[in-house]
Amino acid sequence: MIHLVIVTREKTYFSDSVEEVYLPGESGELGVLAMHTALMTTLVAGELRYSKDGEVVRVAVGSGFADVTQHKVTVLTDMAVGEHEIDEEAVKKAKERAERALAGIDVNGDHDTDQIARLEVALKQSIAKLKVKNRKYF
Repeated sequence: MIHLVIVTREKTYFSDSVEEVYLPGESGELGVLAMHTALMTTLVAGELRYSKDGEVVRVAVGSGFADVTQHKVTVLTDMAVGEHEIDEEAVKKAKERAERALAGIDVNGDHDTDQIARLEVALKQSIAKLKVKNRKYF
């Protein structure tokens, strides 16, 4: 068993012992079991999975960091939403709004880079939520 802690700015989303954890890393999915080599890695918006008592639980996470030790995985992320918490229709609308807004930006003109970054984050988080909800990969 390995202890998994998922923390957002608002709260500790999850903290318990689990059998295994799969994290969405920049270079691909990272699997972690007890006694894993210690490491620190960045996370991208995607699906975090863990197994507990034989059940696989899926959580949409945003970007962040994971600190892995032999006995603990600590995830610091800007979003953590379980598949049963996701309102699919609302997420689809948010995804479409972000896509439209990004498509409407004139890349040759003046644009607000902070706004573009926020839209890209919203789009990536929406896609992560839809992946978790539908278990579909875009």
